[in-house]
Amino acid sequence: MDRLTAMEVFAQVVEHGSFAKASERLGISTSACSRQVSDLEAHLGSRLLNRTTRKLSLTETGQAFYERTVQLLSDLEEAEQLAAQSVQSPRGTLKLTCSLNFGIRHIAPAIAEFLKQHAQVKFDVSVSDRIVDIVEEGYDLAIRIGNLGSANLVARKLGEMRVLLCASPDYLARHGTPATPQDLAHHNCLAYTNVAHPEQWLFHEPSGAEQVMHVAGNVRVNNGDMLSELAARGAGIIYEPDFIVGPDIASGRLTRLLPDYGVERADIWAVYPSRRHLSAKVRAFVDFLAGRLGGVGTAGTSGTTGAAGVQATVG
Repeated sequence: MDRLTAMEVFAQVVEHGSFAKASERLGISTSACSRQVSDLEAHLGSRLLNRTTRKLSLTETGQAFYERTVQLLSDLEEAEQLAAQSVQSPRGTLKLTCSLNFGIRHIAPAIAEFLKQHAQVKFDVSVSDRIVDIVEEGYDLAIRIGNLGSANLVARKLGEMRVLLCASPDYLARHGTPATPQDLAHHNCLAYTNVAHPEQWLFHEPSGAEQVMHVAGNVRVNNGDMLSELAARGAGIIYEPDFIVGPDIASGRLTRLLPDYGVERADIWAVYPSRRHLSAKVRAFVDFLAGRLGGVGTAGTSGTTGAAGVQATVG
């Protein structure tokens, strides 16, 4: 048995969740794929996968072995890059996950520009608003806002976003402009449901005191772009990230409200598994993002911080 080949097959099976999908990716038969994993288990004297007719799952030993296997294969890939003197020339597939709205507005344009400079890099992107376990699911990189996740990860700060209160000029002409957060009790406030408390909006008074306003409205949506469009067409008031509403504020479709009251802020992070050596493709793309995202959401706003090189280990 070639242990390295068997470990590569095992990692693909875990990543794709089935022998059939892994064998298709590897270009081998399903039976050969299954035999490689069985031989690996026999060599180790321990079961790595629980097999049922419906799905595969990692055993406790299998989880630990998978994490070490991913690390080993990553180190091997980098060693090969060094041997080929390609450390200065990023190449290979970068598996990335990010949220839907931020991904479409900022990561997609960044990838397009990055590929113009690095033709030997490929991207495998998963857009999801859930917090993906990038170690277990085999991702090289995640772009996250606020919540970094609980795994053993390294994070680099790329920028900052703010949540802004806004409505259309048409809505304000019909219903009046709120002068204080308390006035929101008399307005139709549209809720974003992908947060823990959609009807609780945080403000800071000029004195520094914090207020949590309980709001109500006739629309609840799990997508920020849809909420922004509803507000721009006069449906109500929204409390949304600047990277979503910034362009509409700049164009005049939306008007920022209560600018003297501070709002929620959150950092934008590049998050990747903790490794001794960061691959050239990840390092290059994170550096590229840091150069682009300092001005995220600044259209029609002020006070947004620039990109920073702060790194933190979490978990």
